[in-house]
Amino acid sequence: MTIHRKRFEIWTIISVGLFLAFLIFFIYPIGMLLRQAFTTSQKSYTFDNFIKFFSKPFYYNTILNSFKVSVAAALVSLVIGIVFAYFYSFYRLKGARFLAVASVLCCMSAPFIGAYSWILLMGRSGAITLLLKNIGINTGNIYGFGGILLVQATKLYPLVFIYMNGMFGSIDNSLMEASSNLGCTGIRRFFLIVLSLSMPTILAAALLVFMRAFADFGTPLLIGEGYRTFTVEIYKQFLSETGADYGFASAISVIAIVLTAIIFWLQKYATKKFSFTMNALHPVEKKSVYGIGSILMHFYCYGVVAISLLPQLYIIYISFRKTKLGVFQNGYSLESYRLAITRLLFRAIKNTTLVGVIALAVIILFAVLISYLVVRRPNPFNHLIDTVSMLPYIMPGSVIAIALVIGFGRKPIVLTGTLTIMIIAVIIRRLPYTTRSATATLVQISMSIEEAALSLGSSKMNTFFKITVPMMSSGIVSGAILSWVSIVTEVSSAAILYNNRSITLTVGTYAAVSRGNVGEGAAFAAVTTMLTALSLLVYIKINKNENFDI
Repeated sequence: MTIHRKRFEIWTIISVGLFLAFLIFFIYPIGMLLRQAFTTSQKSYTFDNFIKFFSKPFYYNTILNSFKVSVAAALVSLVIGIVFAYFYSFYRLKGARFLAVASVLCCMSAPFIGAYSWILLMGRSGAITLLLKNIGINTGNIYGFGGILLVQATKLYPLVFIYMNGMFGSIDNSLMEASSNLGCTGIRRFFLIVLSLSMPTILAAALLVFMRAFADFGTPLLIGEGYRTFTVEIYKQFLSETGADYGFASAISVIAIVLTAIIFWLQKYATKKFSFTMNALHPVEKKSVYGIGSILMHFYCYGVVAISLLPQLYIIYISFRKTKLGVFQNGYSLESYRLAITRLLFRAIKNTTLVGVIALAVIILFAVLISYLVVRRPNPFNHLIDTVSMLPYIMPGSVIAIALVIGFGRKPIVLTGTLTIMIIAVIIRRLPYTTRSATATLVQISMSIEEAALSLGSSKMNTFFKITVPMMSSGIVSGAILSWVSIVTEVSSAAILYNNRSITLTVGTYAAVSRGNVGEGAAFAAVTTMLTALSLLVYIKINKNENFDI
């Protein structure tokens, strides 16, 4: 009886400790954000900030613009990603492994780096723009809605590919054969059978792409020009040189949280409508394709990857070009890297690595504990912790950053301007991904294995760390490495929280681009790209799964 009480107290302490951590570093800052949104400078409560937002099209159009471009990015990404995944999963393509790795690499760098590269390629004085102009072709204007959509779609379609490739692998081949026997083949089978079976996954992928696009800060800031989005408006209101308005920025943040929450719950409701279980006893076998069909499939897949990968390769190329006063010259040199070093490149690499390692360690620990509490010790309190840990999934990084600044910008806890607050921000933002991956893995592990260890005299904590955690390792590692890449490429919260002491690679890129130093920005971006590529190689080495499950 005494042993049972002790074991119970250990996990109760862990549950309470996790809840207190979320209470202090997440719930409290969000509460302060809400208070700021409804408070005047005289500390009285008011709706003036919300009235100001909804009474002027100049402001409320930013939310509408974000919604429009995010929906468009989700739809385009779905079309590109579903077709790409279908060809990859159902047919034998030459260089299939390269296609998978290259496409995933495209989504593993900060979107604003892609925006910066596309400006250098197709901006008013871009390399492709000038090349086409010399032969009499006017490419038009890449800035605004079209430019944002181009960058986000080419960055986010791999997320759809990852989800759909895993889904297609779970379709039983007998269903495909049955449909063929009934005369349903080709495109008709694709729409009536394959897409119908994949609807829950399609909705999940659409939500993920929508949330990523909706929260994107760097892309609309660089390439949006007159197309104003709410993330940029929050940034400008919070860090305005002519007078920051914390209350108004907080109000916009609250509106964004409410809208994304509505979208999230609509997606959850729609997913339940289409939910069903399916086991692939006979997985679909890839077919060989010849003739014009093979040519078109390979042209589509390699074309999509080439367009998406072009900005990554070009940013590395131009980092070695000679520059003078922000203008590229003929020839090559390491001048951009020398300039980047004087602008704290090494400090940025150190801070990026430090923030990533510490944040990832905490994320893994919290994710493992939360998943175990939810799966093995379910109760209302533990489910509350799980729900709270998932809330940042629907919150843009700029909103979380502002909440942390408001919450920890004054006594009793002052963290602004430190690496600590940046670490907290990325932990909050990226924890949901690793938690979901760890939970999905633990659900598949039989409880009988742990019970056998307990029956042999092992304590619950010893069983947890030596039996359960090692069995969860694949899911933990997969989620952790993808969280690591997201941490390394984080910019929306970092741009608000950083200073010279806490500069990171993505912030260094953003700062250089803002100053007009294209070579320096390219050097920072190239180092970031190489770091994410290295992370992907580690992921491939450990995961050894061509489906890139997340």
